[in-house]
Amino acid sequence: MEPAVRSGAQAGAQTSKQAGAGSKSRSRRRWRKGKLRASSFSHGMDLRTMTQSLVTLTEDNMAFFSSQGPGETARRLSSVFAGIREQALGLEPTLGHLLGVAHHFDLDTETPANGYRSLVHTARCCLAHLLHKSRYVASNRRSIFFRASHNLAELEAYLAALTQLRALAYYAQRLLAINRPGVLFFEGDEGLTADFLREYVTLHKGCFYGRCLGFQFTPAIRPFLQTLSIGLVSFGEHYKRNETGLSVTASSLFTGGRFAIDPELRGAEFERIIQNLDVHFWKAFWNITEIEVLSSLANMASTTVRVSRLLSLPPEAFEMPLTSDPKLTVTISPPLAHTGPGPVLARLISYDLREGQDSKMLNSLVKSEGPRLELRPRPQQAPRSRALVVHIHGGGFVAQTSKSHEPYLKTWAQELGVPIISIDYSLAPEAPFPRALEECFFAYCWAVKHCALLGSTGERICLAGDSAGGNLCITVSLRAAAYGVRVPDGIMAAYPVTTLQPSASPSRLLSLMDPLLPLSVLSKCVSAYSGTETEDHSDSDQKALGMMGLVQRDTSLFLRDLRLGASSWLNSFLELSGRKPQKTSVSTADTVRSTESMRRSVSEAALAQPEGLLNADTLKTLTINDLSFKSSTDGNTETSGTPEMSLSMETLGPSTPSEVNFFLRPEKEEADAKDGVGSVDRGPRVRAAFPDGFHPRRSSQGVLHMPLYSSPIVKNPFMSPLLAPDSMLKTLPPVHLVACALDPMLDDSVMFARRLRDLGQPVTLNVVEDLPHGFLSLAALCRETRQAAELCVQRIRLVLTPPAAPLV
Repeated sequence: MEPAVRSGAQAGAQTSKQAGAGSKSRSRRRWRKGKLRASSFSHGMDLRTMTQSLVTLTEDNMAFFSSQGPGETARRLSSVFAGIREQALGLEPTLGHLLGVAHHFDLDTETPANGYRSLVHTARCCLAHLLHKSRYVASNRRSIFFRASHNLAELEAYLAALTQLRALAYYAQRLLAINRPGVLFFEGDEGLTADFLREYVTLHKGCFYGRCLGFQFTPAIRPFLQTLSIGLVSFGEHYKRNETGLSVTASSLFTGGRFAIDPELRGAEFERIIQNLDVHFWKAFWNITEIEVLSSLANMASTTVRVSRLLSLPPEAFEMPLTSDPKLTVTISPPLAHTGPGPVLARLISYDLREGQDSKMLNSLVKSEGPRLELRPRPQQAPRSRALVVHIHGGGFVAQTSKSHEPYLKTWAQELGVPIISIDYSLAPEAPFPRALEECFFAYCWAVKHCALLGSTGERICLAGDSAGGNLCITVSLRAAAYGVRVPDGIMAAYPVTTLQPSASPSRLLSLMDPLLPLSVLSKCVSAYSGTETEDHSDSDQKALGMMGLVQRDTSLFLRDLRLGASSWLNSFLELSGRKPQKTSVSTADTVRSTESMRRSVSEAALAQPEGLLNADTLKTLTINDLSFKSSTDGNTETSGTPEMSLSMETLGPSTPSEVNFFLRPEKEEADAKDGVGSVDRGPRVRAAFPDGFHPRRSSQGVLHMPLYSSPIVKNPFMSPLLAPDSMLKTLPPVHLVACALDPMLDDSVMFARRLRDLGQPVTLNVVEDLPHGFLSLAALCRETRQAAELCVQRIRLVLTPPAAPLV
């Protein structure tokens, strides 16, 4: 016999359809309002009270459905409530432990944010949803309008999510036991890290991409995420059929077909895509917003500005004055790494037409973008602004341009009243590190030197960027300090990635469920940017890539190996010949240019040292101690006008897995380690996984192909500024970080802010709640994203506002 709820539904079908439809509609509205009230109420509960309330409701529902007979629906409902009870009781003590120590990892008492808090908050959101759903079932299970199958599917989906969250809580507990106090990133050697990742990537993820998609975010974001997931899986089907042209991508966003009506199927396909498709797929998908139809729609809805021009900066060297002695100059050479000299594209955006922006010289740099409507300039030009914003966009180092970020940049131009130049750097994997850094640094220096053409006097300059762009903002500033040229007056970095190592942290555990930053996608982007992208031998991926794609990939790998081999020989030749940096007069432009070219071609190509010259101990020493300027570390050498960098700074290239620690340790601990002091057992190996009787769900999408070991190049401070030595970080200007509490990259911001504060550097950290990574691109979506975007504008305004003169 089926439960009463099903027989009641059959009886209800015989009643008046209009009355039933009206009742269902009112019931749905009451349910949504009740869900919001329950959510706000549950947020006020402590964890133990919430768990006890949930257990009481599940036991009541279990008893009810167990009494309904042997029907399949009743049996499954009883079973799912039993599972919820078991997982909630098992999860509560672990969450309580994490919450009890989370405050030790905050930046300060005014900024209670770190990955442990985020993980507990996410689990609370899941528990709160199950609590509300259990109440709803208890109140409506006898109603003739109670949809047993629908509620069963939702309960089963959230039970799966709760089970996986319990697994993540155990992982976080292991990190807590292994790491030093106050450190968020996993500090084990690479063998432990590989074990950790090997186990972590086998976890089932599809439950987070179906009915539970975005449950942890603000409700206004969830419809967008659902549309995005439908577009992703539909685009994935086109990609599998080798239909990778942009002509089919627009329709892919709006035609979900079976994926729109089947959340479980959509979640399984989403998981298959993130595990099996390569970085070229993600590059194509993330660039969808740049096709003509969607970009035109975005421009129509965005702020109208007087100037939006794409500039092509010529690859010509120029001189920049040194801040220490403006009478001396240093040569800024054009980007050279990987592809040789080439122009750098940048977009100039200004709300008003200002002096210099319609000059003959600037017009000669304008690059045509096809049929693009531009407004006529005003008869009178506004005077030059006193400030300038140099913007670097995000996109995982592999996708997007300034065009993707133009809508919110136009708003910034209006609210700040200053011109903005956004840099379109070359993207990986075609242009790996350090090409993007070279281009951004070149464009930054060009903008500082030619700020009058951009409509600014350049009195105040702010570097601003998001995600990968935030990383480049920090590293460009480090490079400017290394060259001795003007550093920006401040940095605004929104949700930046500050270390590209595959080390685990509590916030990075959230990548298991994040629809915008899944772990495998992060790994593929890092591999592409570091130039260590591995060839995928799976048949499915080769079919997806197509014949021409395979040829392109094989050719790229061949050229990369050839380049690395030749450059490694050149590098070893220079090392064996004992080449020392020569003291050079900066005023001699030709000599500086020659030195610069040699340094670029050898060092910044980030090439590997021969194994005979660079063992594991040497690599550790180079990574931690020698990543600084020779002029500053050699006490017997006079400071030269040219800031010469050591070859070790930028030569940590792709090589075999090393034994380098995954987090920069204090100098005292480094010394102790060399003397054999302080070698303490860091705790159990990561294989000591879960308590007896608990088994998380494993993925059914096959083996995930991702590198378990990192290349030494990711420890380069110009790639991972979190690992930079103190001497480099002290050269940074004031840094303003805006992070997301539910972002897998949260711990990057927290740890970077802590390092800067420990050094006495000016830094602020603001953490927004309930929003995903990349909220700037969603600024027009809802009130919460607009407020978060406004916070970024406020941070930029702090940089652009001159400091008040001291009172006499």
